[in-house]
Amino acid sequence: MNRNLPVNASRIAEDIVALAEITEPGHPWTRRAFSPLFLEGRAYLEARMKAAGLETRIDAAGNLIGRRTGRKPWLGTIMLGSHSDTVPDGGRFDGVAGVIAALEVARALHDQGLELDHDLEIVDFLAEEVSILGVSCIGSRGMTGQLPEAWLSRASGGLDLAGGIARVGGEPGVLGQQKRPDLAGFLELHIEQGPVLEAEREDIGIVTAISGITRIEITVEGRADHAGTTPMDRRADALVAASQLVLDIRNAAAELARTPGHFAATVGEFRIEPNAANVVPSKVVLLIDGRAEIRPDVEAFCRWLDGHVEKLATAYGVTIEAPNRVSDNLPTPSDVALLSTLETACERVGAKYRRMASGAGHDTAWIAKVAPAAMIFVPCRGGRSHCSDEWADNEDIALGAAVLFEAVREMDKDLKREKADGTHTG
Repeated sequence: MNRNLPVNASRIAEDIVALAEITEPGHPWTRRAFSPLFLEGRAYLEARMKAAGLETRIDAAGNLIGRRTGRKPWLGTIMLGSHSDTVPDGGRFDGVAGVIAALEVARALHDQGLELDHDLEIVDFLAEEVSILGVSCIGSRGMTGQLPEAWLSRASGGLDLAGGIARVGGEPGVLGQQKRPDLAGFLELHIEQGPVLEAEREDIGIVTAISGITRIEITVEGRADHAGTTPMDRRADALVAASQLVLDIRNAAAELARTPGHFAATVGEFRIEPNAANVVPSKVVLLIDGRAEIRPDVEAFCRWLDGHVEKLATAYGVTIEAPNRVSDNLPTPSDVALLSTLETACERVGAKYRRMASGAGHDTAWIAKVAPAAMIFVPCRGGRSHCSDEWADNEDIALGAAVLFEAVREMDKDLKREKADGTHTG
């Protein structure tokens, strides 16, 4: 790729390499939220923010923020960012690419002597990944007043969430009062974590929506019997019925995936009782993870599931409890105006792009509930993520940063116009 980009690709690579070196020995690339290594990574980021001329602070939710004051700060804040915490053994680019690309936008504006009318903030959100406390997107929820108060008492390994937020410099006692009415718009760059962009040779994915996540628990009750003496035609084997259910869920999800809009369903947890080689299984509990860009797809899947388990129970001589939705988050559409802004930015830097949904959750989903927000994806090798093989080419990240740069300049003009005439399309 030979493009004259408004950002410094070498500087981006330098920062990503430096953060990759801050990792648990033998576990690349691991910086779990609240850990000493996470704080070391944060210290590196803060130093780089200061070197870029940004004023840094930790907000009440424990987010690291670098601020560049605009000429007309009363217009509000344009925010860019992602997260620097990782899953175990798999965080070289996931989140990190977005934080560094955002930082590079601020540096490029400084290098070129460009002032914005809006304030610009670069954010490293706290604990986007599921932390040791079992919850995720802590910083983005907390920044926008969406963190459940009950979560503050969640504890693991002698640490509760309130203590974890305080450990990184936040103020859990005032989280309930934290709001961001100044946010005029938010953008996040992220690796795709899927194979589409690479397979279709596209440079940028413009994210139309972040899929909702619905988790459904199903319990199958059979009867424990001796595995050697109970005739095959006289068993109520919970595992056999549950296994058929898993296959049927896969097939039903594949059908829905062929319709417009992203859909996926996975049985990711499977518990068997009594889990003994010589006993016919008496109980199976399974957990379904459903992801949908279009809400009616979830409802259609759940209706099918309700009816299907009744048929399976009869066919296999077991009892299957009504499926229980243990959590249910709605899809989050991107801001319509920002999607157009991102398309214009792609065209300006000569990037090939396509619109697509995100099957994974991101901090953007929480910011979008209080301000116009959107995301872009850059390709990652083989679609691999959350593993040590995760890789994104630096030239792809740099091109994504250039798109962000152009989008921020366009947002600065468009949002000012909207403020002046009172119009906004979201």
